[in-house]
Amino acid sequence: MSITSYPNLITFSGGVGSFPYYLQVSRGEIQGHKRLFKFGFNSDIDNSIEDIWDAGGVYAYQSSAVAMTATSDAGATDNGVEVTIQGLDASYNELSETVTLASTGTATTTGTFLRIFRALVSGSQEPTDNINVTNSGTTYARITSGENQTLMALWTVPAGYTAYLLQTDVTAFTEQNNKFATVHIQTREQNKVFRTRDKFAIVEAAHNQEYQCPIPIPEKTDIRVRAIASSSNANLVVSAGLDIIYIEN
Repeated sequence: MSITSYPNLITFSGGVGSFPYYLQVSRGEIQGHKRLFKFGFNSDIDNSIEDIWDAGGVYAYQSSAVAMTATSDAGATDNGVEVTIQGLDASYNELSETVTLASTGTATTTGTFLRIFRALVSGSQEPTDNINVTNSGTTYARITSGENQTLMALWTVPAGYTAYLLQTDVTAFTEQNNKFATVHIQTREQNKVFRTRDKFAIVEAAHNQEYQCPIPIPEKTDIRVRAIASSSNANLVVSAGLDIIYIEN
């Protein structure tokens, strides 16, 4: 069933009834169809381009699959905290691993990640400070204290799937006067460069863009949302969300 031919309602035999397509995708009732809501937050953007994610600045992508180390800024205080890291392996297949912070406040994965697009606190113990997921000094994900999961408006389409971008939601606000954000929605297919797929300016507002004909994005493609402010002292707070269905090829 392609994204261009799905019915509004999915009908089940045996008198079970009919249900909206998107509800059934979220319930896992349509084989090979998955739903993703990817959202991010950047608390301070000025006149240098930044990606919309917790750690701020420009996000760095791995060139090869590597083991990841989760480290709490609170050190031994967060001994026993469980962290689940989600991303893709060297073959762009979905990979998830849960680690438990040791007495040093750190834990390293046994699996190797080519991409990370989410990390979350998955146990009953809440961390007391930020947790960074790193390799060789580079941060690939950050769980900000109090959030218990990453806020990253970036993702990579797994191998064997095509993603369909349904909607983007972006807000930009500041206490400064007459400052605005220029926002880019960009994709990069494997071994190519990032290109802009949508671009708009926001002045103290929210921008909601629904794509009536969803934008198809092939497997192994990176997706990111980034923004730049109109001045060096804009202090923009920017959030972004991507609503996506991805379907097995």
